[in-house]
Amino acid sequence: MRSLFTVSIVCILVSPALAAEGNVARGRQAYRACAACHSLAPDRNMTGPSLAGLWGRKAGSLAGFERYSPALKTADVVWNEASLDPWLADPAHMIPGNRMTFPGIKEAGVRADLIAFLKDATVPGRTAAEPPAASRGGMMGGGPVPNLRRLEPAQRVQAITYCRDTYRVTTADGQTHEIWERNLRFKTDSGGDGPERNAPAILDAGMMGDRASVIFAVPEEISAWIKPGC
Repeated sequence: MRSLFTVSIVCILVSPALAAEGNVARGRQAYRACAACHSLAPDRNMTGPSLAGLWGRKAGSLAGFERYSPALKTADVVWNEASLDPWLADPAHMIPGNRMTFPGIKEAGVRADLIAFLKDATVPGRTAAEPPAASRGGMMGGGPVPNLRRLEPAQRVQAITYCRDTYRVTTADGQTHEIWERNLRFKTDSGGDGPERNAPAILDAGMMGDRASVIFAVPEEISAWIKPGC
């Protein structure tokens, strides 16, 4: 059986996208499909690793990112124009067993544009503005991840009570939000954009406006904040 490296080289040699010169401006728009999971900022990992400094980096090797699959960590792949094209076309085929759920971009021209943008935007020291994420259900409105240290009163949690199947979340604007227990998620964000300790945030989630996430700085805060209250 050929190695993953050999398979990827075969894909590269026959890839039509490599024959086209990508457009950075169009690639910036294409990147919106990636922005919900990948940041361009150094050390800002999200669902996926930061793409800052991507060019020339070995797959699965970014220090500080804890969620690489064994398949990606052991793949003999270095990210550049040649390897990114088959990866963006079909991640599951190029590196079987990886955990990236993105199905791939079938249009060769779109891949070429995206690769051109990534080559430009991920240069070390570059401070590229983050394009807004494409709308995506369940991703806190589909936009970029907000800085939870700078909250509006409507996002600043003051109290959480629980009664039977309902959470009631009171915010700093004086409003109390009644949320079915299955529609409220409790999360943590220990990064630089996460909330201050003992200052959880609430954000809308889902497509119907009936779901929300309360985000804490550390896990041990969660139980301490939820009080019985019928």
